[in-house]
Amino acid sequence: MGQQEWMVLVTAATPVLELRGAIPLGLALGLPLTTVLILSYIGNVVPVPFILLAIGWVMEQMKKIQAIHAWLDDKAQRGGDKLYESMKKWGWLGLLIFVAIPLPGTGAWTGALAASVLRLSFWPSLLSIAGGVVIAGLLVSGLGLGVLSFF
Repeated sequence: MGQQEWMVLVTAATPVLELRGAIPLGLALGLPLTTVLILSYIGNVVPVPFILLAIGWVMEQMKKIQAIHAWLDDKAQRGGDKLYESMKKWGWLGLLIFVAIPLPGTGAWTGALAASVLRLSFWPSLLSIAGGVVIAGLLVSGLGLGVLSFF
C-alpha cells in the first residue's frame, strides 16, 4: 500500500472528515474507485467498535481536560438527541439512516457516540453503523464522480 492509499485510509478514520473527506481525496488523487471505496470503508468502520466499547471510560478521563470533555459531551449529546428521535420512529434503521446521510454532524463517529450515550446494544449498533457507512460511501462517491466530471 502506497502513501496515497494510506492518506485515504487515515482520512476516513478521522472524526470530522471520515469517508466524506476520504472519498473525494482518493478520487482527486486518481486512485481507482474500488480502492477508494474499500479503503474509505475500512478506515471509517475500524474506530467504531472501540468508540462503542470505550467511550464511557474515555469520557471519564476527559473530565480532567475540560475543553475536550465539553466538546465531546456536546457532540455526543446532540448526536444522541438527533438519534433518539430517529430511533423512536425507525428503530435500528434510524441509526443506519443517521449514519448514511453525508452531512456534517452525522456519520460513523457521531453515530457511535450517540449509540453509546443512549446505551444501545453493541452488535445491532455496529451493524447499523457499518450499513450506514456503505450507503454514505456510495452517495459520496456518486457526488464526487459527478463533481469531478465537470473538470
